[in-house]
Amino acid sequence: MLAAKLFGPGDVRVVECDVPAITSDEMLLRVEAAAICGTDLRMVANGWKGVDERHPLTLGHEVSGTIVQVGQNVQGYAPGMRVAVAPNMGCGICDACVRGDTHLCTQYQAFGINRDGGFAEYLCVPGAAIAQGNVMVLGTETPFATAALFEPMSCVLNGQQRAGVRLNDTVLVIGAGPIGVMHALLAQASGAARVLISDLSAARRQQCLALVPGAAALPGNNLLEEVMQETKGRGVDVCITACPSAAAQAQAPSLMAMNGRILYFGGLPTGRDEVCLATNFIHYRQLSICGSTRANVAQFRAVAKMEAAGNLKLGALVSKCFALADFSTALAYASSAAGLKTVIVPPIS
Repeated sequence: MLAAKLFGPGDVRVVECDVPAITSDEMLLRVEAAAICGTDLRMVANGWKGVDERHPLTLGHEVSGTIVQVGQNVQGYAPGMRVAVAPNMGCGICDACVRGDTHLCTQYQAFGINRDGGFAEYLCVPGAAIAQGNVMVLGTETPFATAALFEPMSCVLNGQQRAGVRLNDTVLVIGAGPIGVMHALLAQASGAARVLISDLSAARRQQCLALVPGAAALPGNNLLEEVMQETKGRGVDVCITACPSAAAQAQAPSLMAMNGRILYFGGLPTGRDEVCLATNFIHYRQLSICGSTRANVAQFRAVAKMEAAGNLKLGALVSKCFALADFSTALAYASSAAGLKTVIVPPIS
C-alpha cells in the first residue's frame, strides 16, 4: 500500500509499505478520506520528536474509512461499515481517562502524532481505541470527506464548551482560517446572537461570510475600534483566538464585555509563547480566560450528531481533494492557504 511518511523536517515521501496485519483485538480500515491539518503542516516544516530516517511516521489524524477486517475479539463492528475515527486514545485507567478525557491522558497516543495515521491506503485501529469508543459508525448520508472533519470540529467544541458559549452571546473569532470558520459555525449553531470574525486577509473574510451567513467580518486593522463600533461600546461576551498570534492573545482582554470569556485556541510557537496581559481588564471586567487542546470521544460523537441534523454543514469547508500519490501537491496547496480544508481521498476508479 501507499503511505505518506514523515522522515524529518521538510522530508515527506509517499512510499510503498505493507498493509498492516491486525491482531484479534484490532480492526483494519480502508481509508476513504483524511484531511490535512495545521498540525500536519507544522510537523512537516519543523520535524517531530522521535521521527527520523530510521523511524518515519505516517501522518494524518482526521480520518474516515470503511472497515475491511475485524479481529475475532472485536464486537459491534463488521466489514463494510462506514466509520469515522477519533484519533486520541488514553491508558484507560488514569483519572483523566476515567472521567472520559482520554485526550488528556499523559500516556495518550494518537494517529498521525505518535503512531501511524491516516495518510495511507489502510489504517490499523488498535484495541484501546475500539474499547474507548473511538470508532463511530456513519450513516450513508454522511460523505467520508465530511466525516474526516469531525476531529477538528470536536476540538472546536471542546474549546467552546470550556469558554461557555451561551444563548444570545456576541462572539468574536480572531482568524478566518478553517478553524476560525468552524468556531463561527459552531457559535451560530449554539445560539450566539452575533458572530464577528476578524482577519487581515480580505479573501479569508469573504470566504468566511459565504460559509457563515449572518456573521460580520472585521478587517482587524484597528480591532478594538471595530469591535466597539459593532457592539456600541459594550465589547464581546466571548473572544476566541483561532490563530497563532501573540498580539491577538494580548489584545483580547481589552475587547471584552463585563463577565466576558476568552478562549486561547490557537497555540503559539515554542519559545515565543510568553504574552503580556493588561490584567486590570481581567480584574475589573471579571473576565475568565481558558485554553483547550484536542477533544474527547463524547465531543467527537456530539459533532457527528450535529452534522447529521444539518446544524453544521462541514462539507462546505472542503476546498479540494487529492489522491494520496499527489500528497506533495496537496501539501503545497494546504500550505498556500488558498482554500480551507484539503482532503486526501482514494483515486477514482
